[in-house]
Amino acid sequence: MIDDDAGRTLAAASTMERSLVGKDKAAANRTTAELIGKAIAERSLAKKLERVVFDRGGFFYHGKVKALADAARATGLKF
Repeated sequence: MIDDDAGRTLAAASTMERSLVGKDKAAANRTTAELIGKAIAERSLAKKLERVVFDRGGFFYHGKVKALADAARATGLKF
């Protein structure tokens, strides 16, 4: 989560975090995208960020991008 106006990172989640994906190297698949979506939503909600704008960065809304967004929504994030 980034505040564009202030230029600050408010919350982040990554496949590089062992706590999210375990000891094994994370695979770039939908299951991992769901884990990241859930983690970023939990971290955002903990900072009272409930409504956000989802910028898919030019990627089509399917596959891993959709899995991440759906997991974040299911966890309670609104966009």
